Amino acid sequence: MAIDHHHHNTPVHGVSSLRVLPDEGGTRNWDKIIVDESVKSRLLSHALLALAHEKEFYALPGALQRLVILSGPPGTGKTTLATGLAEIVAQELADKGDTCLAEVNPHALPSEMLGESQRNVARLLDNSLPELSLRYRHVVVVIDEVESFAVRRSAASFEANPIDVHRASDAVLEGMDRLMKRCPNVLMVATTNFPNAIDEAFTSRADMVLSLSIPDVETASKIIGMSLEELAGIWSEIGRLARDEALHLRLAESCAGWDGRQLRRLPLKALCETKELALNPDKLRAENLFRATTT
Repeated sequence: MAIDHHHHNTPVHGVSSLRVLPDEGGTRNWDKIIVDESVKSRLLSHALLALAHEKEFYALPGALQRLVILSGPPGTGKTTLATGLAEIVAQELADKGDTCLAEVNPHALPSEMLGESQRNVARLLDNSLPELSLRYRHVVVVIDEVESFAVRRSAASFEANPIDVHRASDAVLEGMDRLMKRCPNVLMVATTNFPNAIDEAFTSRADMVLSLSIPDVETASKIIGMSLEELAGIWSEIGRLARDEALHLRLAESCAGWDGRQLRRLPLKALCETKELALNPDKLRAENLFRATTT
């Protein structure tokens, strides 16, 4: 569990990792993620509005829910963007105090018994997160794959007892409402691969739902370039490939339909082509990269 050691090291129920920001990692995830600039700008502006003016919005109940949903296929960078948001917010608001990034993995919460999972969710929303909100100036909570947490009632009846599903969804929604009323310094960012599986009542509470898509050719070529640049920091001969923007564009055209994660790994995939390349990455050539787009 990644916890900043000089703050506290007691595990927090339902939270899979805690980081106290700003930290020496800087804005690594925020800079690394290449998405449409308007998405980044809207996301950051919303977070700053919510957290810099918490007192004002506390006096205007219901004006701002402080819930953002990032949706899109796997590999589009939703979690990286969400954690990156916490990093940049922490830097922007550093003069007001620390920001705590709490990541929640809903798969660690549910249990075989829906009643038990309701209690787990309630403990998270009513105890763990409010406790963090007392301890830190700002708290950004990232809930990954929130569809497993706030299940859409109409879609869930095939396995579970529909009454239990209603109860579980209600428990999440009521817990969220209580948390937001009590803790104006908490911002929630939920990610989902399946926006249609999320309960409508949950989505309707969000201030904004941002959709991330599979990168277009231009974005893909930037991602490939960045990945090569990172490797060139270690193996300087790769620098030639990292500077060749025409090459990045041609590679991106060969990788149509790839997600961001696959694109970032393209150079590594190319380095695994032969034992010689693996032992001496400085020998990487454009043809190795092209071969890696088709295998």
